[in-house]
Amino acid sequence: MRLPRIAFLFVLAVAAAVVVTGGASASNATRVVGHVYVNDNTAPVNTVAGFDRLADGTLTPMPGSPYAVGGSGTGHPDASQGSLQLSDDGRYLLAVDAGSNEISVLRIKPDGSLQTASAPVASGGIDPVSIGLHGSLVYVANAGPGSSPGDTNYTGFRLNPGGQLRPIPDSTYVLPNDSKPGQVLFNGDGTRVAGTRIATSLIDSFTVGRDGRLSPASGSPYDAQAFSPAQGYGQLGSEFSPTDPNELFVSDAHVASGGAAFPGLVSSFTDAADGTLTPVGAPVANDGGAACWIEISHDGRFLFVVNTASASISSYSIGAGGALTFLQSTGPGQIGGGAEDARLSPDGSTLWVVESGEDAVTGFTVDGGTLTPLTEAAGPAGATPSGIVVD
Repeated sequence: MRLPRIAFLFVLAVAAAVVVTGGASASNATRVVGHVYVNDNTAPVNTVAGFDRLADGTLTPMPGSPYAVGGSGTGHPDASQGSLQLSDDGRYLLAVDAGSNEISVLRIKPDGSLQTASAPVASGGIDPVSIGLHGSLVYVANAGPGSSPGDTNYTGFRLNPGGQLRPIPDSTYVLPNDSKPGQVLFNGDGTRVAGTRIATSLIDSFTVGRDGRLSPASGSPYDAQAFSPAQGYGQLGSEFSPTDPNELFVSDAHVASGGAAFPGLVSSFTDAADGTLTPVGAPVANDGGAACWIEISHDGRFLFVVNTASASISSYSIGAGGALTFLQSTGPGQIGGGAEDARLSPDGSTLWVVESGEDAVTGFTVDGGTLTPLTEAAGPAGATPSGIVVD
């Protein structure tokens, strides 16, 4: 039976709408919504891998990736947080070149691809592992140990609008060569800096002067063991709350001086205007092991810690005054071996974790404190990636 003309036209319209809607949906799923960058830590030439981040969570290597940065990596995993950082204006990536004791600056082009902005500069010490950045002020943690005293330190720089780093005179804060710093970072308003010493379980706390130099707080470095009998050892990853510059969270990679990894522990502190650290209760355990790398949701309500020994991510809620409550962990095998640094997307909807052992990046969707695995993307051959940036 033939349809009346009006009914026939209606059917055609519906079919066309289905086709258009389906096409739009498919197109939207593969739309580039941002990028993921990883410090490959390759030797003899260090590179940064760049991925297009698609709406469906897929990562695809960008044309031209990996991008040479000018210095050299070490070619082996580095236990540190923040070896790759994005400038506050979103124009530059700063990368440590641990093998050549340098810092590289890369310009981010409009399509997300990278080009060298300036020649790498000496990091001011040996084995740079972490970068802290606020506005134009940059500090680098040099892990050492070197052949001379002073090779292990925090050293300051200024990043100018053209992408050049200039050392700040007399800004180096020398650490004992056995410290093994894991991170240096600024709080949200740039008035304070914290640093972790993995090998000696100490936490550095500084105030920042108008000249960009650091002044240690009274009592710094803080002995984590003096805070609480339950305090863990091997302080590594840390993060200030994005909503409260007076709250600092630090991972305890070991629960005993002998290196036992289980359970994972995270500690929280208040950081006073003069840099004084005060613990917020005892460390809070999770069901993973070797809690190392920390990321906090943009609204300051949830904390995620990467447990390297158990290859899991644990979620915590952050309550009043920085109090932590353990919520849950991802299942076994949902991140690969050698999991390290983690970073949220700008909208907070995805969390990406870099895996040095598998040369890969794994993504998760974020719903409050619940993480659901998305995808894994392989890095370039020969990489032992560490730091990660998501835009």
